[in-house]
Amino acid sequence: MKALLGFSRLIDHVTEVIGKSVSWLILVAVLVSAGNAVVRKMFNISSNAWLEAQWYLFGAAFMLAAAYTLRQNEHIRIDIVYGSLSRRVQHWIDLLGHCLFLMPFVLLMIYDLVPYVRMSVMSGEVSSSAGGLVIWPGKALLLAGFFLLALQGVSEIIKKIAIMRGDMEDPTPYVPTHAPLDIETHAGEVR
Repeated sequence: MKALLGFSRLIDHVTEVIGKSVSWLILVAVLVSAGNAVVRKMFNISSNAWLEAQWYLFGAAFMLAAAYTLRQNEHIRIDIVYGSLSRRVQHWIDLLGHCLFLMPFVLLMIYDLVPYVRMSVMSGEVSSSAGGLVIWPGKALLLAGFFLLALQGVSEIIKKIAIMRGDMEDPTPYVPTHAPLDIETHAGEVR
């Protein structure tokens, strides 16, 4: 289990570095979008390349940050039942969800995206819009995003098993559903 946890830490580190770095793409996308709008309104000049560049930037930020979101345990979850269960049951739900839903979906996407990206690269696919960009980098970002998500999924599975076996501490300990509300309520009381 030590070797697997070491592998998991390596994946987590790579995910952390990429996730934090990718956050800057949002700023670049906003600047490209604002610059494109200003130039279009002030000089009546527009370019499909700038529009497509902002789509690529937003897409890259979303796809490359998906693994980081999973790493931070910030993915969307329906918390109505989950939050009222014990932490051990939550770990089982997460483990089964990762194994039965996340990993099959991610691996299927990688399987389908490899030939899709390869064909796009080999053909030198470009946008059908006049003045548009090359398309294969955007498709390659899809593949990269799902590959990173698959790696992080493996890391999460390793950590869930290690936590349930007692080989590591739970990085996100159990907090009852209403605990944050109780803290805010008590903080406002005068003593």
